[in-house]
Amino acid sequence: MERIFPEKLKAGDEIRVISPSSSLLRTGTFQDKLLAKERIEALGFKVSFSEHILENDLLESSSIQSRLADFHAAFSDKNVKAILCTIGGFNSNELLPFIDWKIVKDNPKIFCGFSDITVLHQAIFAHTGLVTYYGPGYIAFLMNDLQEFQTKQWLKAVSADNSSCRLNEVSEIANQGEDKAEDSYFLQASDFFTSDEWYLPEKPRHFLKNEWKIYSAGTAHGISFGGNLNTMMLVTGTSSQVRLRKPVAFLENAEQEDFYDWDRELAHFLQLYPDLSALVIGRFPKEAQMTDEILRFILDKHPRLQDIPVIYDVDFGHTQPIFTFPLGADVEISTAPLSIQILKG
Repeated sequence: MERIFPEKLKAGDEIRVISPSSSLLRTGTFQDKLLAKERIEALGFKVSFSEHILENDLLESSSIQSRLADFHAAFSDKNVKAILCTIGGFNSNELLPFIDWKIVKDNPKIFCGFSDITVLHQAIFAHTGLVTYYGPGYIAFLMNDLQEFQTKQWLKAVSADNSSCRLNEVSEIANQGEDKAEDSYFLQASDFFTSDEWYLPEKPRHFLKNEWKIYSAGTAHGISFGGNLNTMMLVTGTSSQVRLRKPVAFLENAEQEDFYDWDRELAHFLQLYPDLSALVIGRFPKEAQMTDEILRFILDKHPRLQDIPVIYDVDFGHTQPIFTFPLGADVEISTAPLSIQILKG
């Protein structure tokens, strides 16, 4: 399948906020979250909201019809240059049988979200080839602590105005061609992180030292894909399952899933994708009760993971802050030095 790379955001572009999974109101009122709008607009963009953004049903979501209408409207609107999901949830897979993929393919644009939005990331790429972005939802912009890092990394991935930052980071490859240098950038680690309730900005923060870790060494190149491991299982065996040769997988775990869930789901995943080029594992939230010893015990079960680069405790998933990265883009992993480089995306 031919990949489609959406245009990056420019000053004045409109970003549409939609709730394809849990409702915006699941974690508070619309007014409570206007600081996120103010912060995004202070970056030079315009924020608009989908028609059914205030719906909230018995399962803290909204009807399939409402979510579908907002999804289609956001892609169809020529003024909208990016779509930002409010939060994750548990039910975006309900939309898959009803999505008009021609609307998406004919109107490529940035699509950003995480957690349960993994389902839509996988489906969009599988059906259209559109590269999407795994990154913070709308309400993550409410967070005060470590927001500067998170916003900078988001802009680096989705904004055209950050090309100078990318060029500085990849000066060592500048002599290999201007196009490659412009499209390339490195994902970065925050100095600190928190594993507190990221969706409740009023909660006190407990800062922890951040460090990416190596399970197995090496270098690899491939197309990025992944997201929340538990959620990826919802598209297994369907037309929305991504099928790639020798991909680089990015996998993370949510608060509701413990290390037992990770153990069995990873075994399932590795049977679906036995030819991984590399594995990048996001930081586990404290609720998962994952330890370094348990994670290494689980990884030791799988011979394939001793033959490819595997790094963990990386800045994405259900801790804060997180970076933003493309799904469906070319990526290079190295453990000496330890780096993740987006080659195009």
